[in-house]
Amino acid sequence: MTNEMGKIDGATMASTPRRRPLVTTANGRSLEEINSTIRVPSRSVGFWKSLATFSGPGALVAVGYMDPGNWITSIGGGAQFGYLLMSVILISSVIAMMLQYMCAKLGIVTGLDLAQATRMHVGRKLGFALWICTELAVMATDIAEVIGGAIALNLLFGIPLTMGVTLTVLDVLLLLLLTKIGFRKIEAIVASLIGIIVVVFVYEVAIAKPDMGAMFAGFLPSPDILKPSQLTMALGIVGATVMPHNLYLHSSIVQTRDVDRDDEAQVDHAVRFAAWDSNIQLSVAFVVNCLLLVLGAAMFFGHGDGLDTFTSLYNALGDSSLAGPVASAALSTLFAVALLASSQNSTITGTLTGQIVMEGFIRMHIPLWLRRLVTRVISIIPVLICAIVFGGKESALDSLLVYSQVFLCVALPISMVPLVWLTSSKKVMGKHANPLWLAIVAWIVVVVLTALNIQLIVQTVGALFTAL
Repeated sequence: MTNEMGKIDGATMASTPRRRPLVTTANGRSLEEINSTIRVPSRSVGFWKSLATFSGPGALVAVGYMDPGNWITSIGGGAQFGYLLMSVILISSVIAMMLQYMCAKLGIVTGLDLAQATRMHVGRKLGFALWICTELAVMATDIAEVIGGAIALNLLFGIPLTMGVTLTVLDVLLLLLLTKIGFRKIEAIVASLIGIIVVVFVYEVAIAKPDMGAMFAGFLPSPDILKPSQLTMALGIVGATVMPHNLYLHSSIVQTRDVDRDDEAQVDHAVRFAAWDSNIQLSVAFVVNCLLLVLGAAMFFGHGDGLDTFTSLYNALGDSSLAGPVASAALSTLFAVALLASSQNSTITGTLTGQIVMEGFIRMHIPLWLRRLVTRVISIIPVLICAIVFGGKESALDSLLVYSQVFLCVALPISMVPLVWLTSSKKVMGKHANPLWLAIVAWIVVVVLTALNIQLIVQTVGALFTAL
């Protein structure tokens, strides 16, 4: 009887599915749920079909280069200095293309994302410290998304900022839905939202009738950029353009394509088309940032003082005394719609990045919905405090957005140094290691961007103490 009962109990226990713990150890592939889930066709299918297969990760990466943190600096740069800083956007975009190419190459060739590869070479203790720094950068990015989303809701529907900040927690429901539909559809949704942003600003710039000659002349660097006020704005544009979380994100999501790493020809093929995808999408981000600056220059140069908040820009687009005869409520509404689209796009990529750095640096796995919820709740705390203390004033939230970028400045060198070192190592990358000229250029970029970010930190902290 005992044996029979034991058998029955054992059979019953065996037939009952075990619930997976919320927190588990991650020792597998990067973002294992979606890793290698997209089939790659034969190399004989031709250029366009191969490009279509590998297109998608670049769109998620490009989101970080046109998020709400970029908007104020780009439009403000145009309003204050006309087309002078177009060259800064161009240089920043070229640097971004180089760094993202290295990220894609690292992920495809090694099968490791940047966090995993870094942890493998620095060990557990330093890996934990790097995780803390990177998590702060992810949360700083999330703060920008919270503020951008809350302000967009306020502009479109009149929702108070404090309530709008709280409502942004609900985007965890959006993420839950997206995790059920497949990564390819997520890429399509993100690309569609990018398309909305591009269409909105192409339309707004077209009716603003910019000075095309001055615009193209702005792509040539001018010594005037080195003047104190212009340099400060240029540093802000660079700091808002090249963002550390994108380096981790790209090295992981390129691995969604099922590439046979034992087949050198297939690896070469994947690296080539990942580069195409990245450069095309970052070119779109470059166009958006140019459009933002051109919008500021064409509509507000010479009389755009005080356009340092999203609401002031929204109001200015509907004010004929500032935007001229093309001003209308429709322009303002389209601006707010694009801001909301940008915030939601950044929500998706920020969550994925948080999961990547957690699994890579400290090898801890939690469900994406829980990751989103924890990160968003932590991120809205300083925003809510700021909104309540300052009575829901948007200027206070915009100041918080600027100061949150300090964490991004700190995290950028921490991300760039291992990326350049790993991708320049023949031991790690084999024949895909960076050629000498590219390695030299990359190290120069690391040094220059680190110096610029240190200067931006000093200026931001100095401005904070001056304000106090």
